[in-house]
Amino acid sequence: MQASEDELRAMMIGGLNGHAPSHAALLRALVPLLRAFYRRRMQGGEDDIEDLVQETLIAVHTRRATYDRDRLFTPWLFAVARYKMIDHFRLRRRNCPIEGLEEILVAEGFEDASNARMDLDRLLAELPPKQAESIRATRIDGLSITETADRAGLGASDVKVSVHRGLKALAARIAGERR
Repeated sequence: MQASEDELRAMMIGGLNGHAPSHAALLRALVPLLRAFYRRRMQGGEDDIEDLVQETLIAVHTRRATYDRDRLFTPWLFAVARYKMIDHFRLRRRNCPIEGLEEILVAEGFEDASNARMDLDRLLAELPPKQAESIRATRIDGLSITETADRAGLGASDVKVSVHRGLKALAARIAGERR
């Protein structure tokens, strides 16, 4: 199960306070988040993704003192991850299409990103759990239908239907709010 923003933030603060098990738990919890982040944004092999995950974990460890305890953790984490990805491309002198380039290059706007994440969490909380988890896994975490199905103990067609129905319900909800 994926750790929530509050859990990640608590582990980070625990680590900053010198509680080594909290810091170790944080680094373990970040691995699937970072893999999904890089898979969604890169066209590259698994080796490149794993290298970036490790580099980002090292950066989180070495730069943890720069984290502001009064702010959300994930915007800070993903800023570190974006910079590591940019460094990766720069080092390899590679040009490749990156989904959401503006988001990657902009260092400001963490509050907007955090607010969007909270809005998304609120919207998903209104869906049945199976639909919300299927959408989160496939559309946010970057898992495939098969990976999501295996993780949830469901069939692939069940996941597809859950995603479809959940997105349809969200679209109807959003359209209703804008009228």
